[in-house]
Amino acid sequence: MRHQLPHLVTPHSHEAMERVDSVLETSREGMRTLWLSLGVLGATAVIQAVIVAISGSVALLGDTIHNAADALTAVPLGVAFVLGRRVANRRYTYGYGRAEDLAGIAIVLTIAASSALAAYEAVDRLLHPRGISHLWAVAIAALVGFIGNEWVARYRIRTGRRIGSAALVADGLHARTDGFTSLAVLLGAGGAALGRRWADPVVGLLITAAILMVLRDAARGVYRRLMDSVDPDLVETAEQALHAVAGVEHVGSVRMRWVGHALRAETDIVVDPRLSVAQAHAIAVEAEHALIHAVPRLTAATVHTDPHAPADSADPHAALAHHTR
Repeated sequence: MRHQLPHLVTPHSHEAMERVDSVLETSREGMRTLWLSLGVLGATAVIQAVIVAISGSVALLGDTIHNAADALTAVPLGVAFVLGRRVANRRYTYGYGRAEDLAGIAIVLTIAASSALAAYEAVDRLLHPRGISHLWAVAIAALVGFIGNEWVARYRIRTGRRIGSAALVADGLHARTDGFTSLAVLLGAGGAALGRRWADPVVGLLITAAILMVLRDAARGVYRRLMDSVDPDLVETAEQALHAVAGVEHVGSVRMRWVGHALRAETDIVVDPRLSVAQAHAIAVEAEHALIHAVPRLTAATVHTDPHAPADSADPHAALAHHTR
């Protein structure tokens, strides 16, 4: 209620400038999240790298690689958010929001490369066993890795879902798995303390397997975004909003796609053929207004009105109106 009451009593619109301001605000929020995440994960990776150097733990090395890679994924995302602020032009008529999808591809490739490097190091240590020292420091570094990654994961996922960024959510899921793999380093340290030299590289391989599972989920999310996939619940919400608009007799197809972290929609509605073009246009405006208010992250809608011929007569001059915002 605290947020809705001001909205009810304050004049508002859905003009282009307001939508641009909204995109800029979400981009700023995304950039703020990225910079904080970069700082936390960068500090975590530095601390772990120092412990790796003095202990020789390959499990901790794998965790450090993942933390460093996760911090570096802020770079392509940051570039995407900056590009997303640019206004549309005659060449890029929908703007530069798709840069975020390209950043998602870069993140997936980074996850794949880091898991491959961790797997290589773990297999090499299995074939050429070496002892581990300073096990207490390895355990502390593992806890530091878990705390840092979990904080970053919660922050990225929460912000990504709020602003509609699939790439940022994927990055948050990556950080969350890295947090749990940090705890797995404790198992390797425990096994080494018991004289099981194989425990450390085996844990390194388990970490790699966990990261590959995250890679699958992140790749699926990015693929769906590239293929213009949306949550079916959003389509149902849009259809219900359109049915509730006075003058809409039937709702045809509803199509949606993500452009960056904003939704765009196209829909067909059927109106009375006896209406004038101006009246059909007014219904289209109201339908667009209803869509933007009902569907989260929807910033633009194209509403096409079709005449509906009555069963007893056909009007060859039925009104046909197109309305695009």
